[in-house]
Amino acid sequence: MKLRRLIAGASALLMASSLAMVTGCSKGGAVDVGIVLPTKDEPRWIQDEAQFLELLKGNASVQLLFSQGDSNKEKQNVEALLNKGIKILIICPHDATAAAAAVEAAKKDGVTVICYDRLITDTDAVDYYVTFDSVSVGEAQGQFLIDSIEPDSKGNPLYLYAGAASDNNAFLFFEGAWKALQPKIADGTFVIKNSDKAVALQNKNSLSRTELSDIINQVTTDWNFDVAKKKAADNLTMAKASDKGACYVLAPNDGTARAISDEFSKDPAVTSFVITGQDAELASQQYIVDGRQSMTVWKNTSILAADAVAMATQVLDGTIPETTSTYDNGKIEVPAKQTAVTVITKDNIDLLVDANYNGAKTQLRFE
Repeated sequence: MKLRRLIAGASALLMASSLAMVTGCSKGGAVDVGIVLPTKDEPRWIQDEAQFLELLKGNASVQLLFSQGDSNKEKQNVEALLNKGIKILIICPHDATAAAAAVEAAKKDGVTVICYDRLITDTDAVDYYVTFDSVSVGEAQGQFLIDSIEPDSKGNPLYLYAGAASDNNAFLFFEGAWKALQPKIADGTFVIKNSDKAVALQNKNSLSRTELSDIINQVTTDWNFDVAKKKAADNLTMAKASDKGACYVLAPNDGTARAISDEFSKDPAVTSFVITGQDAELASQQYIVDGRQSMTVWKNTSILAADAVAMATQVLDGTIPETTSTYDNGKIEVPAKQTAVTVITKDNIDLLVDANYNGAKTQLRFE
């Protein structure tokens, strides 16, 4: 009910604003709000597409394009939207650095640039950032692994995985997880089994960007299910039986968590494992119900999309959008609006069912 009120409220805000007038005054296919998302091949981004279009339906002139994991296609998408006369660009980049050229072209055209979910780095052509607190997502994942171990237990095998090295969020997720886990790595509670780069840095709680990069480049999944599956299989092949048993696995998101879970489930030397995730994808909700994934961090994209739409509305109204933080993108401090996250386990998955998040109410199977 709360989620429906939030979405309804965002739609009402749009209708009362200048953004709501766009449809009536658009000529020759002009578009005021352009949205670029990284790919339509992952459930997460199809979900975001549906939420944006629902929020803006009947209220705004909008065009949404997918870049399909290609920075050149992403730049072409932005150029196509600029040719439509957009005033606002909402963009989630495929590659945080490569996307700088695309948004710089938008800024030259006087377009307000709002980064959505992922921050574009090394450019001053970003006006705002709408995001979940990515460091807190990683901290929640790391803390969950810590809370899952037996008190005073030592030598627990820990396998680390990360998102794409091209995604600034992957660094923030891993930074948060590392800050939580590192003290328990340093005191021997956990023993890292699949990254000598991480082992070399295990006594440092605060890592530089370069140090984070060294680890992430070794354990990256590229946000790709097949890459995650192969990396997990290779890690388990290389590991000795004594490096297995009851395992603890930092998986960066739901899709990679399921791929990694499938590999750990097949290894007879793995007696049990605790594995993290994020995004509350329907398939991972089912994995949690079935005991094949331990948790997911619910980043309610309905609220995130509503925050982005409300910010666009405020800009078009000529008002300064509400922000709650800033993020350093390597060039400037970008004003940001942060959205809270929730840890979901088998014990509280009813929160997703009650919200019918990703169709949980009708599609989850409880046996």
